[in-house]
Amino acid sequence: MILTDSLLDFFLETRKHTETICDPLEIEDYVVQPVVDVSPPKWHLGHTTWFFEEFILRDHAEAYQLFDDDFSFVFNSYYETVGKRVVRADRGNLSRPSVQKVYEYRAHVTSAIRDLFGKNQDPALLELLEIGIHHEKQHQELLLTDIKYILGNNPLLPIYSSNFVEHPIETHQQDWVSIEAGIYEIGHDSDAFCYDNELGSHKVYLHAYQIANKLVTNQDFIDFIAAEGYQKFNLWHAEGWDWVTQNKITAPLYWHQIDGVWHHYTLKGLTKVNLHAPLTHISYFEAFAFAQWKGCRLPTEFEWEAAQQFFPWGIRWEWTESAYLPYPGYQKAEGALGEYNGKFMVNQKVLRGGSVATSTRHTRPTYRNFFQTNLRWQFTGLRLVK
Repeated sequence: MILTDSLLDFFLETRKHTETICDPLEIEDYVVQPVVDVSPPKWHLGHTTWFFEEFILRDHAEAYQLFDDDFSFVFNSYYETVGKRVVRADRGNLSRPSVQKVYEYRAHVTSAIRDLFGKNQDPALLELLEIGIHHEKQHQELLLTDIKYILGNNPLLPIYSSNFVEHPIETHQQDWVSIEAGIYEIGHDSDAFCYDNELGSHKVYLHAYQIANKLVTNQDFIDFIAAEGYQKFNLWHAEGWDWVTQNKITAPLYWHQIDGVWHHYTLKGLTKVNLHAPLTHISYFEAFAFAQWKGCRLPTEFEWEAAQQFFPWGIRWEWTESAYLPYPGYQKAEGALGEYNGKFMVNQKVLRGGSVATSTRHTRPTYRNFFQTNLRWQFTGLRLVK
């Protein structure tokens, strides 16, 4: 376990960074919820604070007073064990509490955590603190992508930050890495922090395969569009084809064709699509169809993990062909924290890697993200296998 002082520093750094992400926002931006999958920035600020209050301060800080008795109802996300909560789709209706009140709540809880861990060395509490830190880091990524969706669906397409580097380019030559058939160790196997869905470490047999050392680029996908990939039903799963036709999908999220030139909304505003940058904001359905068109496929998460040492990662979350399922020997934690991952292991695909929105010190080769097949507001891209 990390020493208390350095863990406290990590906590304070994390709390500050969440608020730094919100610095460019106008007060009106904090409450907007365009779709159910996107939460208002104000809610993220409150929920990440509630997590520390609910799981640490309420039961372990002597004489701690809840900041507001209603905040558990307002900022609980999905923890049935904890009690009732605001329906997810109604988070955008929370004009109260005010943004100022939520920031006061954050300061109150941050101060109480600092006081508690200034004198408490309980290893079990330190583990809870570490989980809370990484929980907030997860929400920093969601916060940034939710802000992009909020602003990207504003008709004015406002700039979030002119300094945010959203599209780093992979400059190395494209090549195929050959991976031999054999037995590979998968999963987390160290004392460093991980989520329970990365456990336990286990062996898998992989057939020989080749995996691209670069992500699919915007130019690659423009070629797919030009080849009428969105109109060829035989490239798509049946469910994916229904999604394309019912929603009239013709390009990745945020893309706009203006005078025959592809543009897209970025956190810097509306810009021309950089043809050499990695593709982003596509669904699993689109990733699968593109791979079919190229005569390739997506990697399983096990193939991805076995090969990740051979390519840089962390530019985009990468769709895999793997369903989000428990590893052998997986056990949910006791109590409310057991709801963190296990109950979502159905009808979702695994993503691997990380993205430009992922906070530092938060990803690792065994990290397993997961989303439904139609979602694309995260920085999602793909890597091919053959």
